[in-house]
Amino acid sequence: MEFSDYKILLADDEEDIIEFLSYNLTKEGFQVITALNGSEAIEKAREHKPHLILMDVMMPGMDGITAVENIRKISSLDDTLIVFLTARGEDYSQIAGFEAGADDYVTKPVKPKVLVKRVQALLRRSKRSDEPSKTIQINDLSIDPQQYTIIKSGKKMNLPKKEFDILYLLASKPNKVFRREDIFHEVWGDDVIVGDRTIDVHIRKIREKIGLTNIKTVKGVGYKFEE
Repeated sequence: MEFSDYKILLADDEEDIIEFLSYNLTKEGFQVITALNGSEAIEKAREHKPHLILMDVMMPGMDGITAVENIRKISSLDDTLIVFLTARGEDYSQIAGFEAGADDYVTKPVKPKVLVKRVQALLRRSKRSDEPSKTIQINDLSIDPQQYTIIKSGKKMNLPKKEFDILYLLASKPNKVFRREDIFHEVWGDDVIVGDRTIDVHIRKIREKIGLTNIKTVKGVGYKFEE
């Protein structure tokens, strides 16, 4: 798939930023759809089903965090990657963004070359992870990478892409301890840099959503999936 095949939704209330980033992304071949607030972003996402969303955190009316929380409830957008654009400090923006279901974040002021490379790296990684893999069956837990679905005790559920990828990685090698840097490399790739709290937030959300007790923390090292 060429980058011209990818649709990107850009949501920001500042029209000069919309124009600036749209120009740079379009120049690289991406199809760009724009929205000026959170509510419009939800509707555009539902209509166009973008491969990736760039979402400003601070917008009037509905902010980016709330918009992403709503987008993550739309099943047809389960595979859509979401990147926050934020001028806020790491303690709030990064953790709150991952809590809402984001895959990455970029701080403002945005450098167009950095943003384009980040977007390209995320989409390449997403494409590689779409390659066929086997369904994992452990006791009452089934993880299907073809359908991106999870069945636990007969109940079918879905996770955002990054949460699913982390779960699949850990469950693919039961009892193996994965260091945080190994998880970063396998799920995000070497071209994407995210904060130290990213893995912790994603793991906690996986545990809460599925009710899993199999994922164990290995203090000071990382995580493992116990059978």
